[in-house]
Amino acid sequence: MLILAMKSFRNRKFTTLLTIISIALSVTLLLGVERIRKEAKASFANTISGTDLIVGARSGPVQLLLYSVFRIGNATNNISWESYQEIARKPNVQWTIPISLGDSHQGYRVMGTNAAYFDHFRFGGGRRLEIASGRIFGGVFDAVLGAEVARSLGYRLNDSIIIAHGAGKVSFIEHTDKPFKVVGILKRTGTPVDQTLHVRLEGIEAIHIDWKDGAPVPGQSISTAQVLTMELTPRTVTAFFVGLKSRIAAFGVQRFINTYPKEPLLAILPGVALQELWDLIGVAENALVIVSGFVVVVGLSGMLIALMTSLNERRREMAILRSVGAGPGHVFSMIVGESVIMTMAGVFAGVALLYGLLVTGQSLIESKYGIFIAIRGLSSYELLLMALICLAGMIIGLIPGYRIYRYSLADGMMICV
Repeated sequence: MLILAMKSFRNRKFTTLLTIISIALSVTLLLGVERIRKEAKASFANTISGTDLIVGARSGPVQLLLYSVFRIGNATNNISWESYQEIARKPNVQWTIPISLGDSHQGYRVMGTNAAYFDHFRFGGGRRLEIASGRIFGGVFDAVLGAEVARSLGYRLNDSIIIAHGAGKVSFIEHTDKPFKVVGILKRTGTPVDQTLHVRLEGIEAIHIDWKDGAPVPGQSISTAQVLTMELTPRTVTAFFVGLKSRIAAFGVQRFINTYPKEPLLAILPGVALQELWDLIGVAENALVIVSGFVVVVGLSGMLIALMTSLNERRREMAILRSVGAGPGHVFSMIVGESVIMTMAGVFAGVALLYGLLVTGQSLIESKYGIFIAIRGLSSYELLLMALICLAGMIIGLIPGYRIYRYSLADGMMICV
């Protein structure tokens, strides 16, 4: 029966190929949505670890998480340096990492910070940032690049970089009089760190020292040499990360910051804020899964239609098989077997197409969206989905199989005449 089924496929190769392609595309979509959904969650969850609180100007928890960790969006306001220092000196606070955002370079965010960033920032379950080449910044105009920034823009150590004002991809105002020098390139992390240029807080202050209200002061220009002799203590920061001596104190410190009397601040627990983010996008996420599921149903329905429409054309073929000794069960099993073979071929082709797209699109997805899609084997859930699709293909094959089962030998011979 298997040999006969394969010969039957050759006689109807165009229809069979279209059916397999339809199933393959639907399987690719279903598994692709599942893979991206799973990897996106893992990528977001691995972006920051070991940080107990994130502090920023009062806004929403999700907004603060997005702009401080994922470099998406902008802060509603900044935090004064005095407030930051007061909170950093709290007895329960072990370390802090101040960050300053608002500038960019060719579409990539520039983040001002200090050496504590490289000492205490963790990602991926406790992994530290590592330098691939060079060193961390030491001078005011030193820059450390994320791996993707260096790769996509082709930067190497000692190259000069001009920072643009504003966080947009296109900026008409650049700090051309105060270039930075690349002194280090970080190892790839699979997080937004890869798409970030890191400079010192003093460097951010230096390039804006002759600016006011977001624009250069007319007629005033302070050279790089003059800047280096000036006081460059930051006046404000965008946000800061907090590590506590004991996690038990997290809620107490959070309450102190949220009720801070000198300016409106917000302290969030990263894990709680991340769960809120997933709750917000959960509806769209479920909608994508449902749509991809319906696409699989459509693909299998196409196979059913192809088999059903070919039955009348194949009644003579079945009658000949019956006349040479094939029983109704043999004919039935051949039709069901054809359905299973086409479904399995579509599933395997869909998996191959999925991995082909992952290999070719992995770097593009990471560079554009900051999501690292790991290329790994099929999970147990994905294998279950494939098994269910194959089972559905077999069940669908029962319908034309039953129809052909009921065709009698006399009916087939009458058509032959």
